[in-house]
Amino acid sequence: MSLNSLQKKININFKNKSFLSQSLLHKSFNSTNNNEKLEFLGDRVLGFVIAKKLLELYPNEKEGSLDKKFASLVNRKICLEVSKSFNLSKYIKTSTSHQKNYKIEDKIASDACESLIGAIFLDQGIKVVENFILNNWKNYIVNTKDTKIDSKTKLQEHSLKIFKTLPIYKLIK
Repeated sequence: MSLNSLQKKININFKNKSFLSQSLLHKSFNSTNNNEKLEFLGDRVLGFVIAKKLLELYPNEKEGSLDKKFASLVNRKICLEVSKSFNLSKYIKTSTSHQKNYKIEDKIASDACESLIGAIFLDQGIKVVENFILNNWKNYIVNTKDTKIDSKTKLQEHSLKIFKTLPIYKLIK
């Protein structure tokens, strides 16, 4: 598929198209010139933007609560959902992408989403990538209001608070 159609879907026109092209090259397609470094960068940019937004939205929340919200927003599942929203898998090049009826693995699509974020950051700067992330994560951010804490986490947090150590678990049966 044409990179121009992807640019229209994401509403960003790259100045340097090589950033966009590289963000879609899986290491199975090219072991030396691929999207791994852009993915590394994109992961950090995504984390920065989401952390900043959570601090703006929840200024009175404790760090533990913010951390749970953050983890629910910056993970493979959400990146995969975002990548599906603009059909990113159709643009990713892998060693098998030239075959008919090939299917891109979820992890590859999720990683490509992060590498795309890295590419947008390098090409367009922080403001454009921040807008891209906030626009594509807005529904997920809105749904982070109710963070449910499971029993095991509550026990561990209580143990850390009182005893300054995690509980020791013993298998009885």
